[in-house]
Amino acid sequence: MRVNPLAVEARNPRLSWEILGEQRGIVQTHYQIIVSSSPGKLKENIGDVWNSGKVHSDKSVNVLFKGSELKERETCYWKVKVWTPIGESKWSEPAFWSVGLRYQNSWMGSWIGFERAFPWDEEAVFSKLSARYFRREFEVKKEVLSAKAYIVGLGLYELFFNGEKIGTQELAPTPTDFSKNVKYNVFDVTGEIQPGKNAIGIILGNGKFYSCRKYKFYKIKDFGYPKMLFQLEIDYVDGTKDFVVSDETWKGTADGPIRSNNEYDGEEYDARKEMPGWNKVGFDEKSWLTAEVVDGPPGDIEAQMNENMNVMAIVKPVSITHLTPEKFVLDMGQNMVGWIRFKVRGERGAQISLKFAEIVNDKNEIVIDNLRDAKSTDVYTLKGEETEEWNPTFVYHGFRYVEVTGYPGKPDLANFIGEVVYNNIENSGTFESSNLLLNQIFKNAWWGINGNYKGVPVDCPQRNEREPWLGDRAIGCYGESFLFGNENLYAKWLDDIRLSQKKDGSICDVAPAYWKYYSDNMTWPGTFLMVADMLYTQFGYERGIVENYAAMKKWLEYMKERYMNNDFIVTKDSYGDWCEPPVTIEEGMGKTANVKYPSTLIATAYYYYFMQLMQKFALISGQVEDMEVHEELAQKIKKGFNEHFFNSRSSFYGENKLTENLLPLYFGMVPGSHEQKVFNTIVEIIEKENDGHLSTGMIGVQWLMRTLTGNGRADLAYQLATNKTYPSWGYMIENGATTIWELWNGNSAAPDMNSYNHVMMLGDLLIWYYENLAGIKSGSEAPGFKQIIMKPEIIEGLDFVNASYRSNYGLIKSSWEKTNNKFRWKVEIPANTSAIVYIPGNSVAAVTEGGLPLNNSDIFKFIKLDKNRVVYRIGSGTYDFVSGF
Repeated sequence: MRVNPLAVEARNPRLSWEILGEQRGIVQTHYQIIVSSSPGKLKENIGDVWNSGKVHSDKSVNVLFKGSELKERETCYWKVKVWTPIGESKWSEPAFWSVGLRYQNSWMGSWIGFERAFPWDEEAVFSKLSARYFRREFEVKKEVLSAKAYIVGLGLYELFFNGEKIGTQELAPTPTDFSKNVKYNVFDVTGEIQPGKNAIGIILGNGKFYSCRKYKFYKIKDFGYPKMLFQLEIDYVDGTKDFVVSDETWKGTADGPIRSNNEYDGEEYDARKEMPGWNKVGFDEKSWLTAEVVDGPPGDIEAQMNENMNVMAIVKPVSITHLTPEKFVLDMGQNMVGWIRFKVRGERGAQISLKFAEIVNDKNEIVIDNLRDAKSTDVYTLKGEETEEWNPTFVYHGFRYVEVTGYPGKPDLANFIGEVVYNNIENSGTFESSNLLLNQIFKNAWWGINGNYKGVPVDCPQRNEREPWLGDRAIGCYGESFLFGNENLYAKWLDDIRLSQKKDGSICDVAPAYWKYYSDNMTWPGTFLMVADMLYTQFGYERGIVENYAAMKKWLEYMKERYMNNDFIVTKDSYGDWCEPPVTIEEGMGKTANVKYPSTLIATAYYYYFMQLMQKFALISGQVEDMEVHEELAQKIKKGFNEHFFNSRSSFYGENKLTENLLPLYFGMVPGSHEQKVFNTIVEIIEKENDGHLSTGMIGVQWLMRTLTGNGRADLAYQLATNKTYPSWGYMIENGATTIWELWNGNSAAPDMNSYNHVMMLGDLLIWYYENLAGIKSGSEAPGFKQIIMKPEIIEGLDFVNASYRSNYGLIKSSWEKTNNKFRWKVEIPANTSAIVYIPGNSVAAVTEGGLPLNNSDIFKFIKLDKNRVVYRIGSGTYDFVSGF
């Protein structure tokens, strides 16, 4: 969901609003939307674009625009008012959206760049390519009404008008497979244009466009040298219009201060090469080259709808450790993602090197073995004037520690700050409990998730990878949505996944497909379906299902045709239960985790699960004729699966591994008479074989906590969540983790595949935090938290939970505590929603709200007694329940 977007491509955008009010039971009965072509008409209630009239509906999220056909570049101003049983609201504050450039030929300029390296560049296995600088002056002779700047700057760009940076974005635009689509950003620059002469300056960095590794060409995509497409549109008060576009009238150079930039190796900056005033009027550009018209990437040009990255937080270092007179190590106290901004004063030509790492050894020296061939080093050359201040422009690092070499004088902590960089999305959730370890895991998760939001969800932020692997986020995206408003990020990622699909139906394990891994398995490409389901469940986002249904169906048919045998077993897998923990920490000492154990059991179970999702998706997409087909195949798979993998005598599956039993039980594949027995097997594995610990890799951990809790063992789930010994999340923290490790045995495994900031092992833990501990869950009857299911688990040893989640309807709060035999629960439900609350208690008489007995009313509707819980449906508002239990 975007607020006042400057470029929307949808011909029928969806509009949403939040209803505020302190009264209980606020439900929208009607709404009226007015969309106008000008603020003045909107103020006069003239809906010349659309006036919905008074519509009888309780829908306030994703309401389809049904007005006149929108024209390219048109700006629409809108407002809404609603009716509730309380009465009629005032009109909302005005909002707007603008229609973007819909057609490729709407771009009037040319792609420009330099299709070559320069003498100071190095094109080798480990390439170094300098940034490209472009400038153009133009003159304004009339009074400006409005002005917009459209830019596609690949791989990354910075835009300046008259010496000032435009926007707060960093590392823009969002990355895509540039052979399929490229994204443009648009800015309102009305206030930046001055009468008379003006100057535009643009810097281009490499990003994902120019590959910094010239090896494994069969795997790694390279899209060429940086290039850009730019268009400034100026509307004058007199009704005329001017354009300033990218063409051969621009001047450019690569001989600027950014001498090298790539995300693996860092940025090299020579301040002696700075060009004062290069992006201002009057700069002497005689030595600059004429910009060259170049061939643009083949991908379609599209408006970017997901948020750009920004500097989102500041981290101050906690200590400096001197190793030699020339070298010291900064400890940021937190594994973070971004860069270091520093101040320095020294002689001209002096060089400072900053090498980034996640860990140090017992001598406080940084350890970089796990970065593989990523150099992860920034180099700054001083110009030798007064105090200089610098941070890189086109790279980011994953680090806690920084080895600084060559810093002149005595370093001071105050001269260094860490700037945390990730997509500019709001924090949507808070969580606090009586268990300090649970709270710390939540904090670690928050840091790990934000650090890996880079326009796509990447696997890690530090080594020579940083790729959007699908499998890492299959369920992870769901848990993440409680912490971050990630709707736009994952909606965009669905497009990336679809665009990675080949003509035959296969889908890449990485999307965008920067690494061409088409290994054909169910668990990685199947993330396509799981992300779409998460967006629907958490945000009510149907479009991700409707627009991608055909591609999902094509992939499943491809896998069935190639790999499903006559017994309905899927015979192909790639990764198995990726990164299962070694039995003991000693057993994994020094051993690589990069070992695959393919599992036809996992592959077949997932195909069955996806058939369940496809039945749901078929209904949502209006493809109801497919539902019976999906159901029929699902039953055949279930039958074949149980005949092939189920040991009915001992009630276990496969080799009786924890994951092998979790999947069929959670997916509903176990014959009814054996469900409890299979669950008993799961409990026995955890309690006896594992001595109260998990033994799942990345696949099994996605279903672990909900399976235990859903079958009556929330206490066992809690034990796993609060363990401090190996393998556990607590073990990571006990061993110094401030994010989440890639491996359960991250402190003993070989470094070749051992990231200390990798969120895949969170599994369904965060979902469990919110849905089961806090009791905040979206109801299946009305997704997107239109209906809320609130059923907190009461677990021995956990005395309180305070949590909140900001849904598209508003803020949901759940705050409970238990003392002696009393349970107190404060709940907040946003307007235009309802909640089913499961209040601990043996009878209605045992429950009070606000100190008064509960009585059936329009606000409190008794539903049932359910296993020592009193179940009510309640409307919006704040509540204070007390019960004895």
